[in-house]
Amino acid sequence: MSESSSTAHARPIGVIRVLTSEDPAVVATHGKVIEERYGLPTVSRCIPGQPHGIHDDESEARAEPKIVDLARELAEVGAHALIISCAADPALQQTRRAVGIPVIGAGSAAAAVALGLGRRIGVLGIRDEAPPAVRALLGDRFTASARPHGVHRTTDLLAPDGPPAVLEAATGLVASGADTLLLACTGLNTIGIRPLLEERLGVPVVDPVLAAGLLASYGHGGSTAVTKNPRP
Repeated sequence: MSESSSTAHARPIGVIRVLTSEDPAVVATHGKVIEERYGLPTVSRCIPGQPHGIHDDESEARAEPKIVDLARELAEVGAHALIISCAADPALQQTRRAVGIPVIGAGSAAAAVALGLGRRIGVLGIRDEAPPAVRALLGDRFTASARPHGVHRTTDLLAPDGPPAVLEAATGLVASGADTLLLACTGLNTIGIRPLLEERLGVPVVDPVLAAGLLASYGHGGSTAVTKNPRP
């Protein structure tokens, strides 16, 4: 577990990664982003057996019981709240029933933030359709969804062609009328694409990891950390 020096005494936020990795630095990537932005301590763990994460209905179904089991483990070791770091919000309701602490889904967190920023929200993810949890929350403010060319799994975003394909798809969403973009894959946080999209396209871009961290900060008594760009 890595902790901010100013909040080392606090109970951590548990971050559940749905991408399996043996590299502790990779597993802790999203937790580190939350620590740096909001000054919250985190502990990150990943589910087993899914090196390409969640990218279709079958991989989501396989992941759900693993997420619930991992949530129980994190609650037992003292996590104050949990973040499921996947924009599909897999096993969100099951996990909430299984543990006695707040559980935040990255997708629904991003949708909530996007609703506060825009009227026409474009959703950029790794599936052909927007995640159902995101789509349901956006309601009539959902404009369109897009998947970057050649990207079918979160690991595809790490390829050299990944970021340019993301920019192309995002450009298309804005051209179709979106005044806010929602990144519906937490792997888009991993590649750090949000600042580039905002600079090139001139619209707010909601990062699901940062949105989940923002909601976690409310349940954690807020944060005194000062950030240069507080918008998720």
